[in-house]
Amino acid sequence: MAKLQRSFPSSADPNPHEVVVTRRGHTGLARRIKLPNASCCDHFDLVEPNINAEGTHIWPFDQSFPLDMIFLTADDRRRVRMNRHGYFEVLFLCSGSANCHIQDRLLPFNEGDLAIIGSTLYHRIESQSSSPLTIAALFFEPDLIRCDGASDSVHYLMPFLLQDENFPHVIPGESGVPRQVLDLMLRIRSEMPATSARARLAVKTYLKMLLMLLVNQYTPYAGTVETYQRQQQNIERLRPLFRYLGDNCADSIQVRQAARICGMSESHFMSLFKHVTGLSFVTYLNHFRIEQAQCLLIKTDDSMSTISQQVGFCDQSYFGTVFRRIVGMTPATYRRRMRNNPLGDQQPQPYHMPRLPAAGRMTDLASRNANTDRHHRLGPGR
Repeated sequence: MAKLQRSFPSSADPNPHEVVVTRRGHTGLARRIKLPNASCCDHFDLVEPNINAEGTHIWPFDQSFPLDMIFLTADDRRRVRMNRHGYFEVLFLCSGSANCHIQDRLLPFNEGDLAIIGSTLYHRIESQSSSPLTIAALFFEPDLIRCDGASDSVHYLMPFLLQDENFPHVIPGESGVPRQVLDLMLRIRSEMPATSARARLAVKTYLKMLLMLLVNQYTPYAGTVETYQRQQQNIERLRPLFRYLGDNCADSIQVRQAARICGMSESHFMSLFKHVTGLSFVTYLNHFRIEQAQCLLIKTDDSMSTISQQVGFCDQSYFGTVFRRIVGMTPATYRRRMRNNPLGDQQPQPYHMPRLPAAGRMTDLASRNANTDRHHRLGPGR
């Protein structure tokens, strides 16, 4: 306990936010971690603005030492859209309950659990609590380990490279492993920013100790590196389409055109896109366009008609229908509320992907709105 308190000196914040981390099933072994309020960042504000058309999040690492350990708060009012990233991610849920939405799977993520996520899977954390979640998050570029000169360095990364569609991403708190990992994450944080040679050596040592815990945990798992390589190849096959969407958001695009851009049959494209992103193409593009519209509503004084055209809807009425279905309010109401809350206090939810049904599969917005999207047409000429 003393070590944890030293990692977060009380002088950093006179009113520390106390998070209780429990080991379920072990009466009386509750462990308390005091987190300074100032050290917790809003998950949505930190992540959502840096997700591109490909759904890839770019983390602003110090490129000389690409590793960060931070604390995040998240709630169900504002959901980060499905995304992936080039770095590796380790999450410890300090408080609350959530689901790890990974591809088209929904994995329970409870207080005291650990989640590990590699670089090829589209995912997000969905709060299931009435109060905000608190998450300890470790992000690092795999090259930090790969490039240390040791011939066996890649073996430390195997748990992140074996993540197939059945991979057990969440390690339950009862196993004891999450708590050990958190202790090492806190040690890493106590050395940050790692500006000296000694601090960098300490961080890499703690990181390797952490990764060794994960290697031991996942040794029985039968995944293969080919799974990782196959997922990377699938992403590459969709990359021409992601580039097109980023450059031509205002243009109409049908499923058959998207398939042609990727050099696939329509049926194969729809299957592969859902497998890679966890979303149907219709759902993915509608949400991407509405997210672009949200930015324009806040940052410009353009009319609703102009904005609907800029993001690919020639029919303003249809734009309003889709916007309200996704965001939960009209574009005009969204603009007014966001501008009346310049500091972000009690902001309405600006982005809300559809919930999964209990069975754990993504509900296809196209099928629920078959009359509107029966020709798989998005934007102009719906």
